[in-house]
Amino acid sequence: MLVTDPKAIFYLTDKMIHPGERLIALYLNTNGNHKLFINELFPVYEDLGVEKVWFDDTKDGVLIISEYIEKGKTIGIDKNWPARFLLHLMELNTENKYVNASFIIDTLRMCKDEEEKDLMKNASNINDMAMDKLQNLLTQDLTEKEMAQRLASIYEELGADGFSFPPIIAYGANGADPHAHCGSAKLKEGDCVILDIGCIKDNYCSDMTRTFYCKSVDDEQAAIHDLVRTAVEKAEAVIKPGMRFCDIDAQARDLIDEAGYSEYWRIRLGHFIGQEDHEYGDVSPINKNVAEPGMIFSIEPGIYLEGKYGVRVEDLVLVTEDGHELLNAVDKKYRIVG
Repeated sequence: MLVTDPKAIFYLTDKMIHPGERLIALYLNTNGNHKLFINELFPVYEDLGVEKVWFDDTKDGVLIISEYIEKGKTIGIDKNWPARFLLHLMELNTENKYVNASFIIDTLRMCKDEEEKDLMKNASNINDMAMDKLQNLLTQDLTEKEMAQRLASIYEELGADGFSFPPIIAYGANGADPHAHCGSAKLKEGDCVILDIGCIKDNYCSDMTRTFYCKSVDDEQAAIHDLVRTAVEKAEAVIKPGMRFCDIDAQARDLIDEAGYSEYWRIRLGHFIGQEDHEYGDVSPINKNVAEPGMIFSIEPGIYLEGKYGVRVEDLVLVTEDGHELLNAVDKKYRIVG
């Protein structure tokens, strides 16, 4: 198997290397004769428990890899290896078969160990503090983009290492887009405000969403927010080892369906998270797998009314041995700001 995703290599070696467009690959085989192919541009002096094979920009790194791979074997390829590398290797080693083996490491990464749990909790704690600070800055003076700039400063003050994803700060009708981009819109009285934010700390991510209202909230907005919040709480209440993800999803989806808003929420309930904001695994109607201790994923139902506004509430949840633990403590009830 060739492991080529830098985060997967970090997971296996405890060394984060950012190769940019250059080649990096960890070759694993059943004989235990593992190799890390690494450009001399990235000096790694510590013992990573695997032999390093060095090359530089004047050499063909894929050719070097091809000389180590056992002929006639099926070779697993991990993640999104650029075609210019994979196709070159396939041309050099035509007697090998190549398959997608991403699930092997992805499934291992789904269950966090104790150190990873602590890192995730720390990142979420920083995110909670950032949300508290950011919501107090919501005024009619700042655009969505300016709020995102304020958030970057808040994360720096709190010791985070940056965004885990581009923040979604969406005012009014922009909030009806589940993946809105921060723009030049300013808050107006009566606007609904979505703050979907996350940071990275020590290579692990956080993610949380809260919804606010500028100056006032009308009856429809309040009712929809209470519906979404209740859907979150119902889904979270059933999370424990052995619970199917489709059944967790159903707790929120059935409630929203019964209230007549099913056509305004057509996405999954949640995604897994760890070194990346979105990792392998989800909470959806089609996922029949069951929750296991150590898994961390989001619970984030939403209702999106095109041309009007959107409402989303999101927590991260850790599956424990006998239940679950919420990683976010920010109040989920709506708040009037501005």
